[in-house]
Amino acid sequence: MIQNKPLRSFWYSLSSNQRFLIRKLYYFPIDLYDRITGNYHKYVPPRGYIYTGSPANYKDYIKQGEQQLGLLKSEIELRQNDSVLDIGSGIGRTAIALTSYLDKTARYEGFDVVQLGIKWCDSKIKKDFPNFNFKYIPLFNDLYNNANLKASEFIFPYEKNFFDKVFSFSVFTHMQIDEIQHYFSEIYKVLKPNGIAFSTFFIYDDASENKISQNKEFDFSHKKNGYRLMSNNVKSGNIAIHKDKLKAMLEFENLTLVKVIDGFWKGSRENKIEYQDIVIFKKRANPLT
Repeated sequence: MIQNKPLRSFWYSLSSNQRFLIRKLYYFPIDLYDRITGNYHKYVPPRGYIYTGSPANYKDYIKQGEQQLGLLKSEIELRQNDSVLDIGSGIGRTAIALTSYLDKTARYEGFDVVQLGIKWCDSKIKKDFPNFNFKYIPLFNDLYNNANLKASEFIFPYEKNFFDKVFSFSVFTHMQIDEIQHYFSEIYKVLKPNGIAFSTFFIYDDASENKISQNKEFDFSHKKNGYRLMSNNVKSGNIAIHKDKLKAMLEFENLTLVKVIDGFWKGSRENKIEYQDIVIFKKRANPLT
């Protein structure tokens, strides 16, 4: 997450291909040094390949995934034999941790809009864990690619009522509001009755709206109907949603908001466990009509 506002504006002005290239070139020297010195892990990508989260060394990268696994275990009671869907599986940060937790009877499915991440996970993780599957979905996202298929029209390629748990890290913070609404609908379809979901968002309320709109380095200055954007030019750059709006969006798809765990992006780190806000929601066994 780029905190410097002028640098972030410049970064968003570049095309997705330009951003990928700059990242690879920037990290090439240290990635080469890591390879020469043996400071790498077979499942962890080089830093120049990491396009979500911090481009960490392999030890920190694995630690970040383990922290995410810990959250899934504590907040949605992830079990070793669960069938799970990883929305925005990226380049394997969470999947790597799950390989040492999910057993052979479990089913992991992940999809992402960046082909680089899927190719890496297929060649490294799936090779050793056949119950882990990764799909590349060429969806348009002005932060990551210029594909034609719209996320608001994408039908999840999975059976109805199949997954025990669905989760995503830093995905809904980079989508447009109609796309998020559509994904809620698809999550409802693929979750088992009483299935539960874990996702991270930027959430605000009336009390915090003024603060997040005027933060000097990390501001959501563009006000919309129930949500705010960081950039009008790159609408998938970052989005913050009003808590009431989010609850209504979930309820429209027969999903129930279970709880919100505040992150520390709005300020104090005290007693906070994650940078973004964590939202837990579940599928209603008996949908409203």
